Amino acid sequence: MYVYILTNTGRTVLYIGVTNDLPRRMYEHSTGRGDASKFTGRYQADLLVYFELLPDATQAIAREKVLKGWSRAKKDALVLAFNPTWQAIDLESWAAEATKR
Repeated sequence: MYVYILTNTGRTVLYIGVTNDLPRRMYEHSTGRGDASKFTGRYQADLLVYFELLPDATQAIAREKVLKGWSRAKKDALVLAFNPTWQAIDLESWAAEATKR
């Protein structure tokens, strides 16, 4: 299970979610980009800047709740430590780099 953070190009919003299939979920976010009834569509938050892999749904949901309770500054620091440039994470490239390590 994954906990992930999305932002928009201006980094004005953060969206925190949970999924068991991060590539599929990212595709869903990107195709729902214009849906103004959804948070990610309304704020164009479809850039993956952070994720964690957790062993099961219970732990992932608990971690999501913890992160959602943090201040914006603390969330920013978490992303910065993981992804110093705040560049959108391309999961295919990320996986290729991980297999080289």
